[in-house]
Amino acid sequence: MIQINDHYLKLQASYLFSDIAKKVAAFQENNPDKDVIKLGIGDVTNPLPAACIKAFHAAVDEMATTSGFHGYGPEQGYEFLRKAIADHDFQARGAEVAADEIFVSDGAKCDTGNIQEIFSTACRIAIPDPVYPVYLDTNVMAGRTGEYSDGRYQGIVYLDSTRENNFVPELPNESVDLIYLCFPNNPTGSTATKEQLKVWVDYARAHKALILFDAAYEAFIRDETLPHSIYEIEGAREVAIEFRSYSKSAGFTGTRCAYTVVPKECVAYDAAGNAHSLHALWNRRHCTKFNGVSYPVQKAAEAVYSEEGKAQCKALIDGYLENAKIIGAAMTELGFTYVGGDNSPYIWVWGDRDSWDFFDLLLNKAGVVCTPGAGFGKCGQGYIRISAFNSRENVEKAMERIRTALS
Repeated sequence: MIQINDHYLKLQASYLFSDIAKKVAAFQENNPDKDVIKLGIGDVTNPLPAACIKAFHAAVDEMATTSGFHGYGPEQGYEFLRKAIADHDFQARGAEVAADEIFVSDGAKCDTGNIQEIFSTACRIAIPDPVYPVYLDTNVMAGRTGEYSDGRYQGIVYLDSTRENNFVPELPNESVDLIYLCFPNNPTGSTATKEQLKVWVDYARAHKALILFDAAYEAFIRDETLPHSIYEIEGAREVAIEFRSYSKSAGFTGTRCAYTVVPKECVAYDAAGNAHSLHALWNRRHCTKFNGVSYPVQKAAEAVYSEEGKAQCKALIDGYLENAKIIGAAMTELGFTYVGGDNSPYIWVWGDRDSWDFFDLLLNKAGVVCTPGAGFGKCGQGYIRISAFNSRENVEKAMERIRTALS
């Protein structure tokens, strides 16, 4: 008798964004004459930068020739992209990262979900609350948790992120092995200073723990006192793996390209206490289960680092940050408190009511889709997340609709 992985049965009914999609589809079916403005899921709306499109076309043309054709590429990514990443994203900011420590992939979501495979199921996991659901759900699937009860899984150390700590979690009161951190944060939009990250790096070094640092939104940082990478923190190369993505910074949500950095100093231990290279383990997993990102996509990603590409990507992000200011101003006008929006595309709004009720209100009365905070964890109850990813016209229209609905 073929059996399933019973741990999947612990998962809640469906993925958060699937629930949202079903509610929106039902609303549109019942209200075919009403258009919906989506400020929920973090999907970009603007076209790819012109520099990326140009490089993409040139690479496709290469593929049409015998001399320029590329078949299977290196699973870790082409050298031209890995070197550009190391030079521009890290070394230019004083962070020591080498090209051969970078693994190009098809998405940070995939990498943050897959990375847990190389760790023991006995690892004690610390995960912020609220949090991007992939971190938690993939550990549930792997069997690192107990049952779901009262809004949380048994066996997980939850790191509460609340107004009281400015949505930057404090160190756990118990020893943990694997720590998930995300800054600028999804969903709260909060940021962490170098001093705050140093506390976590020091903890990881003292406890032989590892930090999984999701920096997918670092390109939105405009406050230059804030770190863009955890490797700007002394000692982080020994205890941190970092994830980055071109999805939000360059509009690659439909093109798929990201990367993970695994420094060669990073180690984890076997049952006997012997240290093993995480770089080598992730390389083995990557080569076995991943076949590489296509050559044209990697050439398009390389163009992000050209002078034209840098300027065009900055213009895209500046536009989304302007949207965030419009949303924040509307929330303030309506009397809501919020965080995020200045170094992040997300605005985390305290609604002083049930998250899903607030979601339903905005959908049914204003035709605006947000994301209910409760979907990100127990500490998200009462909040909604509003995304700045849309056109300025739609954002302004959405805010006017919300003003009318809540007046």
